[in-house]
Amino acid sequence: MKKLNLLLLAIALFALSSCSVITGIFKAGVAVGVIAILAVVILIIWIISAITRK
Repeated sequence: MKKLNLLLLAIALFALSSCSVITGIFKAGVAVGVIAILAVVILIIWIISAITRK
């Protein structure tokens, strides 16, 4: 019975740690996505302002 409890505990620990890893990956993905969108918007504004100056 103790082996079963230890096995369940080990499985739970691995499952919880993988969930936290996935959460970290998604948080990093959101940050990269926000930075990419800001870069594209700034690039578009810069292009429009360069065209209208002429």
